[in-house]
Amino acid sequence: MADQEGKGKPEGEFARRIDPTKESLTREQLQFIRQAELAQWRKKSQKLRTRNVITGLAIGALVMGIYGYTFYSVSQERIMDEIDEEAKVAARMRNSKTGAN
Repeated sequence: MADQEGKGKPEGEFARRIDPTKESLTREQLQFIRQAELAQWRKKSQKLRTRNVITGLAIGALVMGIYGYTFYSVSQERIMDEIDEEAKVAARMRNSKTGAN
């Protein structure tokens, strides 16, 4: 008998899905449903807002990192200066063969 007690139909319905448009509900029941849905929406929107802020900060940090690295690498780039120096040295060596220099 003890085994059969747990297998029976529950005494009350718990979290049964209903369609408010098809079932006749009182004003208080509809208001409670709206309050419950609003509470669930607030909880989900808070999580979404937190995730959106974290994602936005991560994307912003990535963009700023790329931007900063680009400026840093361009400022360190001395290729054109080196080419100009080599051209000046080569020009001096070609022109230094005359006695007037």
